[in-house]
Amino acid sequence: MAISLYDLSVPTFLQTVTAMAGILDRAAAHCAKTGKDPDDFVEARLFADMAPFHFQIEAAWHHAVCGVEALRTGAFTPPALVGPVPFTALRAMIADAEAALAAFERDEIDGCAGKELDLQIGPRRVAFTAETFIVSFSLPNFHFHAVTAYDILRSRGVPIGKRDYEGRLRTRAG
Repeated sequence: MAISLYDLSVPTFLQTVTAMAGILDRAAAHCAKTGKDPDDFVEARLFADMAPFHFQIEAAWHHAVCGVEALRTGAFTPPALVGPVPFTALRAMIADAEAALAAFERDEIDGCAGKELDLQIGPRRVAFTAETFIVSFSLPNFHFHAVTAYDILRSRGVPIGKRDYEGRLRTRAG
Protein backbone atom coordinates (compact mmCIF):
# COMPACT_ATOMS: atom_id res chain seq x y z
CA MET A 1 0.00 0.00 0.00
CA ALA A 2 1.38 3.38 -0.96
CA ILE A 3 0.98 6.26 1.43
CA SER A 4 1.07 9.84 0.25
CA LEU A 5 2.98 12.76 1.72
CA TYR A 6 -0.35 14.30 2.64
CA ASP A 7 -1.41 11.14 4.50
CA LEU A 8 1.92 11.01 6.35
CA SER A 9 1.61 14.58 7.52
CA VAL A 10 -1.72 16.40 7.66
CA PRO A 11 -4.07 13.74 9.10
CA THR A 12 -1.32 12.52 11.45
CA PHE A 13 -0.73 15.99 12.85
CA LEU A 14 -4.46 16.70 12.90
CA GLN A 15 -5.25 13.56 14.93
CA THR A 16 -2.93 14.62 17.74
CA VAL A 17 -3.66 18.36 17.53
CA THR A 18 -7.37 17.59 17.91
CA ALA A 19 -6.56 15.33 20.86
CA MET A 20 -4.47 18.15 22.36
CA ALA A 21 -7.46 20.48 22.10
CA GLY A 22 -9.45 17.94 24.08
CA ILE A 23 -6.69 17.61 26.67
CA LEU A 24 -6.55 21.38 27.11
CA ASP A 25 -10.35 21.42 27.49
CA ARG A 26 -10.05 18.73 30.16
CA ALA A 27 -7.37 20.77 31.93
CA ALA A 28 -9.61 23.86 31.90
CA ALA A 29 -12.55 21.84 33.23
CA HIS A 30 -10.33 20.34 35.95
CA CYS A 31 -9.25 23.83 37.00
CA ALA A 32 -12.85 25.06 37.06
CA LYS A 33 -13.84 22.08 39.21
CA THR A 34 -10.90 22.35 41.63
CA GLY A 35 -10.60 26.14 41.76
CA LYS A 36 -7.09 26.06 40.33
CA ASP A 37 -5.81 28.65 37.87
CA PRO A 38 -5.00 27.14 34.44
CA ASP A 39 -2.27 29.76 34.01
CA ASP A 40 -0.37 27.88 36.73
CA PHE A 41 0.37 25.27 34.03
CA VAL A 42 2.04 27.81 31.71
CA GLU A 43 5.48 27.72 33.36
CA ALA A 44 5.23 24.12 34.64
CA ARG A 45 8.05 21.77 33.69
CA LEU A 46 8.76 18.11 34.20
CA PHE A 47 12.40 18.88 35.00
CA ALA A 48 14.26 22.15 35.53
CA ASP A 49 16.28 21.73 32.33
CA MET A 50 13.22 21.12 30.13
CA ALA A 51 11.17 23.81 28.41
CA PRO A 52 7.92 24.82 30.13
CA PHE A 53 4.38 23.78 29.23
CA HIS A 54 3.70 26.84 27.08
CA PHE A 55 6.67 26.02 24.88
CA GLN A 56 5.53 22.41 24.50
CA ILE A 57 2.23 23.68 23.06
CA GLU A 58 3.94 26.35 20.95
CA ALA A 59 6.44 23.82 19.56
CA ALA A 60 3.76 21.23 18.81
CA TRP A 61 1.83 23.93 16.90
CA HIS A 62 4.99 25.01 15.10
CA HIS A 63 6.11 21.51 14.07
CA ALA A 64 2.62 20.67 12.79
CA VAL A 65 1.55 23.83 10.98
CA CYS A 66 4.95 25.22 10.01
CA GLY A 67 6.20 21.70 9.30
CA VAL A 68 3.54 21.16 6.65
CA GLU A 69 3.98 24.72 5.37
CA ALA A 70 7.71 23.98 5.00
CA LEU A 71 6.82 21.30 2.47
CA ARG A 72 5.56 24.10 0.24
CA THR A 73 8.31 26.64 0.97
CA GLY A 74 11.29 24.29 1.17
CA ALA A 75 12.59 25.77 4.44
CA PHE A 76 11.97 25.28 8.15
CA THR A 77 13.33 27.01 11.23
CA PRO A 78 12.68 25.48 14.67
CA PRO A 79 10.59 27.53 17.10
CA ALA A 80 12.21 29.91 19.56
CA LEU A 81 11.43 29.86 23.27
CA VAL A 82 9.55 33.14 23.72
CA GLY A 83 6.66 32.74 26.25
CA PRO A 84 5.12 32.74 28.65
CA VAL A 85 1.80 32.50 26.86
CA PRO A 86 -1.49 32.52 28.84
CA PHE A 87 -3.39 29.24 28.96
CA THR A 88 -6.33 30.68 26.98
CA ALA A 89 -3.93 31.76 24.23
CA LEU A 90 -2.46 28.25 24.13
CA ARG A 91 -5.95 26.83 23.65
CA ALA A 92 -6.53 29.32 20.82
CA MET A 93 -3.19 28.35 19.27
CA ILE A 94 -4.24 24.70 19.14
CA ALA A 95 -7.64 25.64 17.69
CA ASP A 96 -5.82 27.68 15.03
CA ALA A 97 -3.59 24.67 14.30
CA GLU A 98 -6.67 22.50 13.71
CA ALA A 99 -8.04 25.03 11.24
CA ALA A 100 -4.70 25.54 9.48
CA LEU A 101 -4.10 21.81 9.09
CA ALA A 102 -7.64 21.23 7.80
CA ALA A 103 -7.06 23.90 5.16
CA PHE A 104 -4.07 22.18 3.51
CA GLU A 105 -5.05 20.64 0.18
CA ARG A 106 -4.15 17.01 -0.53
CA ASP A 107 -2.99 17.66 -4.11
CA GLU A 108 -0.78 20.57 -3.11
CA ILE A 109 0.94 18.64 -0.29
CA ASP A 110 1.30 15.48 -2.38
CA GLY A 111 2.81 17.68 -5.09
CA CYS A 112 5.68 18.47 -2.71
CA ALA A 113 6.85 14.84 -2.65
CA GLY A 114 10.54 14.59 -3.43
CA LYS A 115 11.07 18.32 -3.01
CA GLU A 116 14.26 19.45 -1.28
CA LEU A 117 13.79 21.04 2.13
CA ASP A 118 16.37 22.79 4.29
CA LEU A 119 16.30 22.95 8.05
CA GLN A 120 18.24 25.85 9.51
CA ILE A 121 19.43 25.36 13.10
CA GLY A 122 21.61 28.32 13.99
CA PRO A 123 24.54 28.28 11.57
CA ARG A 124 23.89 24.64 10.62
CA ARG A 125 21.85 23.67 7.56
CA VAL A 126 20.40 20.17 7.34
CA ALA A 127 19.23 19.01 3.91
CA PHE A 128 16.14 16.78 3.63
CA THR A 129 13.58 15.72 1.10
CA ALA A 130 9.98 16.57 2.00
CA GLU A 131 9.36 12.97 3.07
CA THR A 132 12.48 12.56 5.19
CA PHE A 133 11.84 15.91 6.88
CA ILE A 134 8.32 14.88 7.91
CA VAL A 135 9.19 11.33 8.96
CA SER A 136 12.56 11.86 10.63
CA PHE A 137 12.33 15.39 12.02
CA SER A 138 8.95 17.09 12.11
CA LEU A 139 6.77 14.21 13.34
CA PRO A 140 9.21 13.04 16.06
CA ASN A 141 9.63 16.59 17.36
CA PHE A 142 5.89 17.23 17.20
CA HIS A 143 5.08 14.09 19.18
CA PHE A 144 7.83 14.79 21.71
CA HIS A 145 6.33 18.20 22.51
CA ALA A 146 2.73 16.96 22.44
CA VAL A 147 3.43 14.10 24.83
CA THR A 148 5.52 16.34 27.09
CA ALA A 149 2.57 18.78 27.33
CA TYR A 150 0.33 15.80 28.15
CA ASP A 151 2.80 14.58 30.78
CA ILE A 152 3.02 18.00 32.42
CA LEU A 153 -0.77 18.21 32.74
CA ARG A 154 -1.01 14.63 33.95
CA SER A 155 1.74 15.20 36.53
CA ARG A 156 -0.20 18.23 37.79
CA GLY A 157 -3.33 16.17 38.46
CA VAL A 158 -5.37 16.68 35.30
CA PRO A 159 -7.41 13.46 34.88
CA ILE A 160 -6.30 12.41 31.40
CA GLY A 161 -5.15 9.08 30.04
CA LYS A 162 -3.58 7.43 27.04
CA ARG A 163 -6.80 7.43 25.01
CA ASP A 164 -7.05 11.19 25.48
CA TYR A 165 -3.60 11.53 23.92
CA GLU A 166 -4.30 9.10 21.08
CA GLY A 167 -7.35 11.02 19.93
CA ARG A 168 -9.64 9.67 17.26
CA LEU A 169 -7.95 6.72 15.61
CA ARG A 170 -8.09 6.50 11.82
CA THR A 171 -9.57 3.06 11.48
CA ARG A 172 -10.83 1.27 8.37
CA ALA A 173 -14.14 2.67 7.22
CA GLY A 174 -16.86 0.09 7.87
